Amino acid sequence: MNKEIVTRIQTIIDHLELSVSAFADEIGVQRSSISHLLNGRNKPSLDFVMKLVNTYPEVDLYWLLKGEGDFPKKADTEIKIERTETPGDLKTKTDGDSKNSFDIDKHLEEDTEPYKIVFFYSDGSFKTFNPKKD
Repeated sequence: MNKEIVTRIQTIIDHLELSVSAFADEIGVQRSSISHLLNGRNKPSLDFVMKLVNTYPEVDLYWLLKGEGDFPKKADTEIKIERTETPGDLKTKTDGDSKNSFDIDKHLEEDTEPYKIVFFYSDGSFKTFNPKKD
């Protein structure tokens, strides 16, 4: 099994078209440790494996350890973010006779204070502000 992981590490290095030294520098390990791994002197540590996977997200951890799955990762394995409606996307009713509409001026006349303000941005992010209580 150790030889199989070493073979997969060599596959990664070849795929990235890096020298062993450049690969070691990119993942943040000593150059000699890569040489020792590839020559069979040492086994890859958990720290080494995690540095490799964190540096190169296209490397599937399960593929590296077990040889099952794909390298590089298929695009469909990425997390999909579903877009939801933002206030700019919402349509407002202009029909004054609608049962769901309400008088904004009447609502603002009430003696209430906002407890939360949320800003929605076009990139899907948002910020929430909570006013300080005196």
